[in-house]
Amino acid sequence: MSIHIQKPEISAELRAFLDKPKKLLIDGQWVDARSGKTFAVEDPATQETITHVAEGDAADVDLAVAAARRAFEGGPWAKMLPAERASLVWRLADLLEQHADELAQLEALDNGKPVTAARSADVAGSIGMFRYMSGWATRLTGETIPVSSPGEWHAYTVREPVGVVGQIIPWNFPLMMAAWKLAPALSVGCTIVLKPAEQTPLAAIRLGELVQEAGFPDGVVNIITGFGETAGAAIASHPDVDKVAFTGSTEVGKLIVKAAAGNLKRVSLELGGKSPQVIFPDAKLDHTIVGTASAIFYNMGQCCTAGSRLFAHKKVFDQVVEGLTAEAAKLKIGHGLDPETTMGPLVSSEQHQRVTGFLQSGREEGAEVVTGGNVVGNRGYFVEPTVLAKTNRDMRVVREEIFGPVVCVQPFEEDDLDSIAQFANDTEYGLSASIWTQDLRKAHSLARKIKAGTVWVNTHNWGDAAFPFGGYKQSGWGREMGKEVLEHYTETKAVGVKLV
Repeated sequence: MSIHIQKPEISAELRAFLDKPKKLLIDGQWVDARSGKTFAVEDPATQETITHVAEGDAADVDLAVAAARRAFEGGPWAKMLPAERASLVWRLADLLEQHADELAQLEALDNGKPVTAARSADVAGSIGMFRYMSGWATRLTGETIPVSSPGEWHAYTVREPVGVVGQIIPWNFPLMMAAWKLAPALSVGCTIVLKPAEQTPLAAIRLGELVQEAGFPDGVVNIITGFGETAGAAIASHPDVDKVAFTGSTEVGKLIVKAAAGNLKRVSLELGGKSPQVIFPDAKLDHTIVGTASAIFYNMGQCCTAGSRLFAHKKVFDQVVEGLTAEAAKLKIGHGLDPETTMGPLVSSEQHQRVTGFLQSGREEGAEVVTGGNVVGNRGYFVEPTVLAKTNRDMRVVREEIFGPVVCVQPFEEDDLDSIAQFANDTEYGLSASIWTQDLRKAHSLARKIKAGTVWVNTHNWGDAAFPFGGYKQSGWGREMGKEVLEHYTETKAVGVKLV
């Protein structure tokens, strides 16, 4: 692998944004935190401070929730026609497209990811999400119900927005996770209090500016930057929030559930994963090796769906390991703003310590480091792409979510699909899995046996705005994207009319 860590110049448009004060968006106004506090935002590639943003807490959440409630109960948003909501959401997508290069640079600077990936995946995916979800604004329908009760009845259902929604998003895909949350909620008519991750608050702030430019009424979208244990906890426990949507770790997801119990607010959770990849002997190895490498090294391994447990049949195991090693060697480690970079830094010092701690644990428990396993440079949070062999399910690196560019490879000999499914399912998580084979019978049969919300065949980390996403077991509750996500943001009202 090659290494070149130097911060390129940023655009004048992005510089202008960074130089402005970073405040909270509450009821259509950018305001300081009630406490007056701010916190620093760091470039993970250089450890330099990029800017400072307002540090919101419970007092600010109270104001934002009140603003969201007023916007939901009355005013222009409550009276807006579905087609008008659809137009606004589509307009927001257009603005993202107009500022796509700036937003990609912002993601690369704030999160560390390669700017080329941010442009092609994060920004493009966010645009697609808003456009897809805008269409649902005019397609939310109830149904008439043929009832069997005596007498004459007209029975039907209607779908209504759930109300004020608290949305707490992670740091690994800051812009796209905001889009995943905002787009369906806005399309059905909810109002929102959004809290971005404290490590990566800048995309949400810029998105808030574009929300205003698109013409959304005041109070419909409120943005509170701050820390999870203060602002995030206040949103999750707030008695006037009707629903909370969270993406992040399973550990924090459990805290969200407890906090939400006070008023029994509705909860959706997209949490962690330890996703298996299963390679059969008949897989097209050139394609498979590139795909499985991308599955773990993409976004520096900071994906909840990262293919971190790789099971290859003994007939192809050595070729797969050699291929993964070769793919790792091709990666160019560098600053995310460098268009030549294909692997940036981890997002923070905390994440860097977590991943390097797992690498140390793997060595101590007997794992073989085939390639990588080291930190890179003396500044920034860089870690080499790493392949670990001679691993087993008793090791922490196999059981626990690392959230870094580290894959544990294991051979298997079984041809029985039940046995293969057993070790693929040997995890507390159930977010995703991939199967690599040319045998369609084998692919479909194994897909049925794997306990995961998403099963890919001959690909990994693929998605679409229309394609539902979520997990089994401790990977979460509910689904993002597709029509399924609308269930989280709507209530079903049943109306029974006795015809007399």
